[in-house]
Amino acid sequence: MAKRRVVITGAAGYVAQRMYPELTERWDVVPIDVRPTTRAGKPVPGLIVSDLTRPDRNLYREHFRGADAVIHCGFVSAPNLDATTWQDNSDAKFWAEHANVGLAYNVCRVALEEGVRRVVVCSSNHAADYYERLVWDGRLDMVTPEMPPRSDNWYGWAKGAYELLGFVFATGKVDGRKLEVVQWRIGGPRDDDMDHVAPGDIKVMHRALGAYLSKRDQVQQAIRMVEAEDIRDENGVPFLIVYGISGNTHRFWSIANARTKIGYAPQDDSQVNFADRIAAVARAAGKDRA
Repeated sequence: MAKRRVVITGAAGYVAQRMYPELTERWDVVPIDVRPTTRAGKPVPGLIVSDLTRPDRNLYREHFRGADAVIHCGFVSAPNLDATTWQDNSDAKFWAEHANVGLAYNVCRVALEEGVRRVVVCSSNHAADYYERLVWDGRLDMVTPEMPPRSDNWYGWAKGAYELLGFVFATGKVDGRKLEVVQWRIGGPRDDDMDHVAPGDIKVMHRALGAYLSKRDQVQQAIRMVEAEDIRDENGVPFLIVYGISGNTHRFWSIANARTKIGYAPQDDSQVNFADRIAAVARAAGKDRA
C-alpha cells in the first residue's frame, strides 16, 4: 500500500523538525522551506527550497500536486526580530505577520486548487492569549477552542486570522470545494520551560506546566490531525481547532474536542514528567510564605 503523501512547509524549522523523523517514517513527506538547513545548519534531505509567500502559485504548485494533506509550519520573521519577541507590537512586526496571513492563504489556496484533502495549520495558543489574563486574574478557569480568537499582540492576531481564513476555505465558498482545515493552537513544545521558572514562582510554573507539549504527544497529534476521517462540525463544515498540549493536570486550555474528534490520547502529563522540579519550586514558595 502506497504511503500517504504529506507536504510539510517550514520543514527546516523547530516545530517541524521536532516531529520530522517519525512523520517521514510514516508518510511520503514533501519538505518545503526557504532554507535548506535547520537552525543548527544540518541539511534536510530532499528539502525543496521555495518561497511560498510569492503570489504566483504556479511557481510552487507542482510540489502540492498529488498530496493528501499539508502541515503548514512555515513562518515569516520580522526584520531584526526573533521568535522571542512575539509580544512586539511594532509596525515591523505587523507587516511580518501580515505576510504570514498571506502565506497561509497561498498554502490553503494552492492546496485547494491541487485537490489536497486537508490542511493542518500551525496556529498558536496566542490566537486566544487575551483570555489568559482572565485565567491569571481568577475570572476564568478554562479556555476552549470554541471561544472566539482574542489577542492583544500582532503575533496572536495573525494566528486568529489564520483561523478565520481557514474557516472560509472549509465552507466550500472558495472555488466551490470544501478544504478540510485543522488549526493547531500549539502550546509549549519544549522540555526546558521548567528550568527557567524561578524558585517559588507558582504562577509561571502553572503556565509552563499547562502549556507543555511533549515530543511524542506532538507527533501523535500531527498524525491524528492528518489521518482522522471526519472533522466536520455540527453544521457539516470540516473545520477544527485543536490545542496542542499534552494531557497536563495543570492545563487551562481544553483538549476535550481533540480526544473526541480526532482520537487524541496523550501519553504525557507535565505534572508527572517534571515532578522533581515542581517539588523544588513549591518548597521555595512554602518558605516564602512561612
